[in-house]
Amino acid sequence: MGISRIDHPLLYGLNIERHRLQRHVSRLVGDTVYAKHKIGINLPHRVAKHQSLLQRKLAGVDPRLQTQKVQNLGRAAEHFDRIIIRPGETFSYWNLLGKPSARRGFTTGMLLSQGEVVEGMGGGLCQMANLLYWLALHTPLTITERYRHSFDAFPDEGRTLPFGSGATVFYNYIDLAFKNETSHTFELRVWLTDTHLKGEIYCTEDLPEKYSVFERSHSYYAERGTTRLYRGNELWRTVIDKRTGNTLREEFILKNFCEMKYALPAGETAREISAFEVEVRSRESSVALPSSFNVDLLGIINGWLALPARTPAVVR
Repeated sequence: MGISRIDHPLLYGLNIERHRLQRHVSRLVGDTVYAKHKIGINLPHRVAKHQSLLQRKLAGVDPRLQTQKVQNLGRAAEHFDRIIIRPGETFSYWNLLGKPSARRGFTTGMLLSQGEVVEGMGGGLCQMANLLYWLALHTPLTITERYRHSFDAFPDEGRTLPFGSGATVFYNYIDLAFKNETSHTFELRVWLTDTHLKGEIYCTEDLPEKYSVFERSHSYYAERGTTRLYRGNELWRTVIDKRTGNTLREEFILKNFCEMKYALPAGETAREISAFEVEVRSRESSVALPSSFNVDLLGIINGWLALPARTPAVVR
């Protein structure tokens, strides 16, 4: 999402509460059926699995925030583990998790806010969103809502997935959601070990296809007349027949483009682009709010505040 800075604390807070109210009302009046039920056993067929390190060495980041992040991920895992997504149901990150607070067992962690790394309640929950998004991409579930990070804070040391394959979340209107448009039921498993966040998705049927996600057209860019650096790519997935191993088709997923907050990697070069091209590429990679988010009732509230949409702090 593009960034529109709001520096006054009062206006910043009002803008956030406006969007939260919009999302809350849209869920009340909408017809989306959300996944909310759990089962006590694994469904018979595993469709996808993934894991990510709980703690990475990040330059300039207080190690205490990494430790506290683990607490937040553990609390989130309790909400997501063993959730089933039946035909026609939609998994919503925030609909299941609710608002992180100290009263509910969450603590502070690392947040990304207006181009900076800061400390805030629920920090680190984006790692859970990254895991869930990556798992969903390897299933026939349909991604209905996903937002990219507004900037790339850290270099690729230890990164195993393609650039831009994560998802940012911020209660409650920067959500991650995927819908089950198949005739099968899926189950989500999420848990923590001493070293990793782990996730799996199971299904009632042995599906005939599997998926492999990859990137194309990865490039670095330098904005003309500034010191700002950017990187971009495209994400695609290959759909493979499990029986024969043959490629059935390739599917485009999305475009990524965002500012880098670190130096150009050694041996890489950046193509110079204009400020206009930066804006165009940023818009191409932004994700609009879903149509269900627009509620006529709240036009009055929008008129009162008349504040631009922006990317808030996001839990990393």
